[in-house]
Amino acid sequence: MGHVIRNARLRGREGLWQIGLEGDRVSAIATELPAGREETDAGERLVTESFVDCHIHLDKCHTGSRLTPAGTEMLQEAVERTWEVKRNYRIPEILGRASRAIDDGLRYGTTAVRTFADVDTIGGLTPVKAMLELREKYADTVDIQICAFPQEAIVRDPGTEELLAEAMQLGADVVGGMPWFELSDEDGRRHIDICFEIAKRFDKPIHMLCDDTDDPTSRTLEYLALKTLREGYGGRVASSHNGALSSYDHYHAARVIDLCRRAGVAIVSNPQISLVIDGRLDRPPVRRGITRVRELVEAGVLVASAQDDIDDPYYPFGKPDQLEVASFMAHTAQLTKPHELEIVYDMVSSNAAKVMELEGFGLREGGRADLVVIDAEDVHEAIRLQPPRLAVFHAGRKVAGR
Repeated sequence: MGHVIRNARLRGREGLWQIGLEGDRVSAIATELPAGREETDAGERLVTESFVDCHIHLDKCHTGSRLTPAGTEMLQEAVERTWEVKRNYRIPEILGRASRAIDDGLRYGTTAVRTFADVDTIGGLTPVKAMLELREKYADTVDIQICAFPQEAIVRDPGTEELLAEAMQLGADVVGGMPWFELSDEDGRRHIDICFEIAKRFDKPIHMLCDDTDDPTSRTLEYLALKTLREGYGGRVASSHNGALSSYDHYHAARVIDLCRRAGVAIVSNPQISLVIDGRLDRPPVRRGITRVRELVEAGVLVASAQDDIDDPYYPFGKPDQLEVASFMAHTAQLTKPHELEIVYDMVSSNAAKVMELEGFGLREGGRADLVVIDAEDVHEAIRLQPPRLAVFHAGRKVAGR
């Protein structure tokens, strides 16, 4: 046996367990295993599948200190504040900032990341090219997917459609979208149609940012789900934020949620950034900003959670620790019962892996040997304390930890 992890506590199982790793797979889980060529003693601590961050903007991370002071802190202003940085983007400096975030995330147990890279007529394809170098740099330690993302929209930024197609030709993994940011409902629907045309041309999944607003008239998630259903693209489409869903009347919200379930559209909620950006025009009581997470979960929609931003124009804080993300999600969605904490934990691990279509992910025999040893006894303690990660494994190889 290649590597054996001894004395591990596992989710949903009593007692202590031994985990055998062979190559990039989990070969055995048992109460007793023979000696391995290498061994790690978990010390009666929790071992789970590693973490997955399925929505983060690594091209913008750690740019907050380089920007002019904010005024209203509204999203439109945050978008415009990035222009001064985008115009001077250089691949080496993007790579340096992004590497810092990947290294930090790896220490916190994140072995898979979907990074959004802006594609527009301001920065061109420089962010995508930097992320391609990042993916190559970390090929042996972190699975990195690149989402070509039209931050400035498509119809309102002529030339972006062609740049998106070029980004896919260069090697981007996912077609991104931001349809609600267009100037009209008609343009928002055209935005979605364009993204599907490109995704189908290159046989790639889609990940959009829909209805990241408090405006109850914003309807791009609804059209995205309908388009997914009509195109038979279920299981390959994700939508982040979806804040307007919380502002709909309950009957219409239930209809859209059921449409997402039927279409197979996954929902990614980013609670930290939603708390900061959304509800800015509210007077008490101020909305939390997140989408209807509990209702989506109860309806059977795949729901994940992710970091989104680290020290950039949208969010001045952030560390790439998915246990911190899980804690924010538990608070804002009020998912605090023992079984609900398990659901929240899935949102930053197995559910996020499904969004990224990671084959074989999960701590089980035959599954990917992407694991994390956490200095905690169970999921409750892990989310409560966010303690050190004692060891991190990617593809059966220890890549971080004490």
